[in-house]
Amino acid sequence: MCRWEGVRFPTRNRTKRGEALASAQWFAIWTHSHCEQLVHDQLTTKGFRAFLPVVRTWSRRAGRQRLVPRPMFPGYLFLHHAVDKASHLEILKTKGVVRILGERWDRLTPVADVEIEALQQVVNSDLMVLPHAYLREGQRVRIEAGPLAGVEGLFVRSRPNRGLLVLSVNLVHQSVAVEVDCTSVVPASPTPRPRLVLESSPAL
Repeated sequence: MCRWEGVRFPTRNRTKRGEALASAQWFAIWTHSHCEQLVHDQLTTKGFRAFLPVVRTWSRRAGRQRLVPRPMFPGYLFLHHAVDKASHLEILKTKGVVRILGERWDRLTPVADVEIEALQQVVNSDLMVLPHAYLREGQRVRIEAGPLAGVEGLFVRSRPNRGLLVLSVNLVHQSVAVEVDCTSVVPASPTPRPRLVLESSPAL
């Protein structure tokens, strides 16, 4: 699994022009095709905190199947930073970057912390993760036990003792699914909990 490592830029409360600097948030970076790892490595070298979630998928080469790492969300990775005009320009100068999602440098659209935290927990669990169609509305469930305890997401398909929990990043309209033990899944509370709360979808 690919995990970010790197140093952060020095913390500043003001820009060079004396403007207040926004607090650090997660943002989605749109990349050119197959440039996710290249962008991640460049941003990390520059000192940015980048997160590129990766899944392992089966690939057949030379008549043999093997697991190969692929970006969880093709064409996207995530950046945690208090973006000002200078850092926005530095990010856009990175080879392979198309843009940061949002209108302009001071009107970027952040990704919810709870969505990133859930993805990080899934990546660290080393469970098998599958690509899944983006889903937005429906039943929300919570995992009660195991490496994903506390994670809330979508329960969209079930079979004897097994089901799929779908985790979504709403800004980029993409989702992934992780197989879970149905015995550890319970309905989520009507009021979302403060962490690891994800959008939901009707059960299939």
